[in-house]
Parts: sequence; structure tokens; C-alpha cells
Amino acid sequence: MREIIDIFKNISKIPHCSFKTDKFRDFLIKEGKNTLANVSIDRFGNILFKKGSPKIALQAHYDMVCIGKAPNIEIIEEDGFLKAVDSSLGADNGIGVAMGLYFLKKYKNIEVLLTSDEEVGLIGAQNLELSLESKNLLNLDSEEEGDIFVGCAGGVDIFAKKKIEFEKIDIKKEYSFFKISIKNLPGGHSGIDIDKGIKNAIKELAYLLKDLGDIKIVSIEGGEALNSIAKNAYAIVASKNLKECFEDNFEIVKLDENFEKSIKDTNELINMLCSFSQGVRSWERRFDIPKTSINLGKVYIENNFLNMEFFARSMENEELERIKKETICFLESFDFFIETKHQFPAWKPDINDFSKKVLEISKKYFKNPKFKAIHAGLECGILKDKFKSINVVSIGPNIYFPHSTKERCEIDSVFRVAKVVDELIKELQ
Repeated sequence: MREIIDIFKNISKIPHCSFKTDKFRDFLIKEGKNTLANVSIDRFGNILFKKGSPKIALQAHYDMVCIGKAPNIEIIEEDGFLKAVDSSLGADNGIGVAMGLYFLKKYKNIEVLLTSDEEVGLIGAQNLELSLESKNLLNLDSEEEGDIFVGCAGGVDIFAKKKIEFEKIDIKKEYSFFKISIKNLPGGHSGIDIDKGIKNAIKELAYLLKDLGDIKIVSIEGGEALNSIAKNAYAIVASKNLKECFEDNFEIVKLDENFEKSIKDTNELINMLCSFSQGVRSWERRFDIPKTSINLGKVYIENNFLNMEFFARSMENEELERIKKETICFLESFDFFIETKHQFPAWKPDINDFSKKVLEISKKYFKNPKFKAIHAGLECGILKDKFKSINVVSIGPNIYFPHSTKERCEIDSVFRVAKVVDELIKELQ
């Protein structure tokens, strides 16, 4: 099954950041046709490969979160892991795509569904116009081997925008200008990593600005994606008494350039960023995972508007609605205009004959496989909602620190999971 790794390395050479997957989609279609599969594509870029009379559909998404140098991905193998040099690896969900292509080539009765733009709101799955024949769907987008996922969080994107009022900086008061930066924090997935105590660069910057006292913000920017814990953030400020400072992940650098105006409500902006409650809001005791959380993913100024982007999650639809409303109320109190997009439902845990079969086979390859739910958005819930009678399970190999430059995937774990998939397909042929 080494071929799966070779396929992954090959597809990693083709750019496939979310919203920028056209070349990769064309490549996938060509590869599918080479297996003699029937190929269908819908208006949203979803691709369905079908061969024979399938009893099982393998499913993965073919976009990735591009961090660092991505999509220019340089893969290395080190200590039994796949890693990327200064970029996200794209094992989420490129390994699932590679498995799908591998098994599509190997078997005669199979479906493989590859969905688009999952990482930016599960857009492909939500707008799917293709129909599955199979009654069993195996999602390959999980990141812990031996765990059979039968439930996931729902989520919603929250966008906030506010017109900025600027004021002139009084040059007679001898202001100097500084760039204050928080750099290279660990980052991580805003769902599965949200309870790991990872610092959010935007929040850390806000706390620092609060401590600095009498400053004026000229500009501010932070974060990489609304569903990633922010790694980097900076603000340009005017101050009379700051000094240059260089520490780990933090620096203040005096600028030669002068600026004519600053944000009028600097203190209000800092207080708003400091008071926003980042992270886990409630806990799911049954599965020992976060139940409800929210992530401040991005802040930036564009065309004289301050923009903020959030991602809220919950294992319960009622709580998802509640945290969405709470966040809207909080932001509206600071005069932001709010827009929500790409909301998708939670996947209520469902243990059935298919999931039991996956567990039975998994026991041959893993020490203690078990049913789990995950505090992240899987497409399973949407697909389950679209295809009412389908049985859905999600599995995958060990992938650590997805959506970050530390992302790595265990090679032997890929092989073990592939053996489970292989045996499952054989039993359903």
C-alpha cells in the first residue's frame, strides 16, 4: 500500500488551496477516468466516481488549508512521518483523496465522492447535486487511528464589519511609530485543538496593547483563516514612550515612516478584542470533548472597514444557535454589522450495523478501537441529512497539528487504516 503515499506526494505538487482547486479538480477527473469509472461533476466542483454496483462509497474533500509556503509544498519523510517544509502538509484531507484514488483503481464495485471547499464551510457537501447509490459511506477525514467517529460538531462562520473613524495624529506631540508583532505561535485546528491551551495571536496582541497604555492604533492585522487558531498578528501604533524590544514570538520595532491618522476609538477596539471570550464554552461529558466553542480567526482593515472573522462550533444544534446569537449580540454592542454563512448541522451519534462492522475489522489492526465523536466539522452530518437512509462512519490515520506548519502524518498509520478500508470493501463487494 506504499502506492497511497506515492499518490499523496504526487497530488501535493498540484495547488489545491480552498477556492483555488481548478487544476487539481481537472487532474482528479482525469485520474478517475483512467480507472474506467463513470465520472460526474456538479456545479460546485464535487466529483463522483462510480464503478459497477457499489455497496460502499469512500468520501474525502480535495481542498486544503494553505499555511506558510503552501501551496508550494515540499514533503519530507522523517522518523516515520510525512512533513512539509515551512507549510501545512495537506494530509487533511489529501491522504483521504489518495486512498480514494487507490481503491477506485483496485475495485470494480465502488463509489468515491470527492467534495470541494470543505475547509471554508463544507461548501461542496452543503451544495451537493450528485446522488450516491451506496447505502454505506466511509468518510476518510478523521485524524486519529483506531477511533470510529459516529458524530461531529456543527458549525457556522461569523463575519463582522465596522466602518472605521480615523483622527489626525497631532505631529506637535512628538509621536513615534512602532510595529508590534506576535509571531510564530503554534496555531492549530480551531476545533480539535481548541482545548489544548494554544494561545491565539490576536488575543495575545490585544492583551499587550492593553498593557501599553497610551497608544494610538494606525492599523491591525492578525490570523490566517477563520477556522485556524491565529499564529501571527501585528499592529502599527503611535506612541510617545515605547522602546524597541525583541523576545521570543514578540517584537516592537520603531518605524522610520510617519503616519497622518489613527483609529479614533483605539481604546474601544482594544477592550473589545480583550473581552471577547476565545475558546471552549461547554464540555461534552459523554465523549470527553468540547461541546461548544468559538475561535477568533482573523482581524484586518480593508477599505476603511475593520473586519473580524469567527468560527463557532457545537455538538448540539440548539447550543450552536445560542453561541451564534451571543456572538452577534456582543459584536453589535460595538456597532459591527454581522453576517453568518455556511452553517451546517451537528451529526448526532449513530451506531448501526455498518459502524459495528468497521469496529469489528478495526479490532484486528488497532489495540483499542472505539466509537467517538469529534469537535470538528465533518461532512458526514450534511451527507447523512441529504441521504436519509445511508449509514455513515468516519475514520482516518494519525495526523497531528493539521492546519499548521507543524502538520505531520504517521506513515504506518496510513497503512493500517488502509488495511481496514481494504477489508471493509472486500466484505461489501
